[in-house]
Amino acid sequence: MVKIIWNRDFAYGIGLIATDGCLSSDGRHIEFSSKDLESVNNFKKSFKLKNRIGRKTRGTLPDKLYHRIQFGNVKFYKFLLTIGLSPRKSHTLKGLRVPKHFFADFLRGVIDGDGSIGYFMHPESKKKQFRVRIASASIDFLKWLKNKINKLLPIKGSIKLKTRAYELCYYKNDSKKLVNFIYYDTDIVYLKRKYKIAETM
Repeated sequence: MVKIIWNRDFAYGIGLIATDGCLSSDGRHIEFSSKDLESVNNFKKSFKLKNRIGRKTRGTLPDKLYHRIQFGNVKFYKFLLTIGLSPRKSHTLKGLRVPKHFFADFLRGVIDGDGSIGYFMHPESKKKQFRVRIASASIDFLKWLKNKINKLLPIKGSIKLKTRAYELCYYKNDSKKLVNFIYYDTDIVYLKRKYKIAETM
């Protein structure tokens, strides 16, 4: 049974559901899957789940490359609907009702789910620059994220259309401010590989 109480771990888990999570159409089950086992374990930890982690395929791939956890909880499912999540949310996701005090944790979950933290070579200056990206098939969700972030931090970001999705991007000092915002403490849930990159900024 998931306790519906906003805290740092809970908000992080909501961020994971908003990106890599899935609400079944049966009105009861929630599923989270990822190639990264640590990500699924973080999801499990966020909601204090006891369920077993299994394996699954995705698309036409025959191998079970994805780790998966699923659980049923009607009350929690209905709660997710009230904050703006829904089945088949990929293209329809918009703004979510997340308490301001836990937005950094929610955002960290979003970045661990469908974001990236790293460096890229600037095409003009040929210098390595720090960058944070968040991908989504829903431009409305990224516009909402961008506006929420801008209200909390003096950074703007930009949204670009890529081959399969949109990307919200932050560069240089803005990306560093964003990283400092989401990693405000060491005693929080996060993907270690992304945190290690953030430490090198």
